[in-house]
Amino acid sequence: MAAPSGDNTIKDPDDWTTGDEPATGAQESYLQTLAGEAHEDAPSGLTKAEASQKIDELQEKTGRGR
Repeated sequence: MAAPSGDNTIKDPDDWTTGDEPATGAQESYLQTLAGEAHEDAPSGLTKAEASQKIDELQEKTGRGR
């Protein structure tokens, strides 16, 4: 997900300095919710960056986050 031109508030998860840390509790909880709505198994053991990317993917699939 690219940041809009001139906007430095949104960074690609691949560029996060903490992206390799384990997903936060909030990310894991939201992933559980989204995965359930998408009729998928919730992933586990993700990093913060991976969780963010999966959240984006599931939001697209479920229509949330628009």
